[in-house]
Amino acid sequence: MRAMVLKQLWDLSKERSPLELVELPYPLFKENEIVVEVVTCGVCRTELDEIEGRTPPSFFPIILGHQIVGRVVEKGSKVQKFNLGDRVGIAWIHSSCGKCSFCREGRENLCAEFKATGRDAQGGYAEYTMVGEHYAYLLPSTISDEEAAPLLCAGAVGYRSLKLGGVTNGENIGFSGFGASAHLVMKAAQHLFPSCKFYVFTRSEKERTFARELGAFWVGDFEEEPPEKLHLIVDTTPAWKPVVLSLRHLERGGRLVINAIRKENSDKDFLLNLNYSEDLWMEKEIKSVANVTRADVQEFLQLAAEASLHPEVQVYPLEAANKALLELKDGKIRGAKVLRIKGY
Repeated sequence: MRAMVLKQLWDLSKERSPLELVELPYPLFKENEIVVEVVTCGVCRTELDEIEGRTPPSFFPIILGHQIVGRVVEKGSKVQKFNLGDRVGIAWIHSSCGKCSFCREGRENLCAEFKATGRDAQGGYAEYTMVGEHYAYLLPSTISDEEAAPLLCAGAVGYRSLKLGGVTNGENIGFSGFGASAHLVMKAAQHLFPSCKFYVFTRSEKERTFARELGAFWVGDFEEEPPEKLHLIVDTTPAWKPVVLSLRHLERGGRLVINAIRKENSDKDFLLNLNYSEDLWMEKEIKSVANVTRADVQEFLQLAAEASLHPEVQVYPLEAANKALLELKDGKIRGAKVLRIKGY
């Protein structure tokens, strides 16, 4: 099978083709696993963190990609959840132990044995992949293969950030950065909380225009002061400066939820500008989003169907994975980037 593989860590400021197109054997599967013929796979900022070593893969060579849409083509003898031909999705959570207190409480995203698709197990930048039957999801028929891919991570993890933020209808919600996740979360939040007003902070003029098109109440740069204080800000940027600035934009008792698996170090010194009495006092809260649970994915897929969420996508062939990743790195974003593996 064809696959785009990562053979080592790279500095993307120097290496512009980190993934290599290779032929690999057809995947071997166990009695409780399904083999999925991949149709589409989303491109995520986490792949940049994997390539550059901020959240390094467990082994090399590895196939990246954790927003996978495809059809079940084979299944193990003990698989009962799916039939051959079913259209399924595979997300960031590839497996967890199922036994620890976190797993028993439905917080498997915090399991010490959490394994991530495309980092700790082979992912979806390939023609085929496999996964345990309990870590795949039937997809709504109303959503296309290209649109379904970003729902599985950008959407589901963003949805988790809303849950952690404890949103109440009528509050002011902000987004720091406006890429694949933020635009999906805003669409979902507009459906769930129709009386909320949405504020978007981004430097990109294209992202500002996009946010206005989607109904943002106010759009500006990170340093700009919005007309009102915000009750919740979801930060999806790779940088530290927006974290400090977001705290300054919060209402008393407001929440900042950082939706990023890692932060880059280039502007870490900006944290020294944090003023406790002005930026963090008055019961402001900071939370991070760690991974995702199966319930998050399932709930968000159901919400996407109910709310008729249709992500904005840019589609690339498998061979153009490097191009899609570098455009993401360089901030050339409108919605979500998706690889079309079958039938491009």
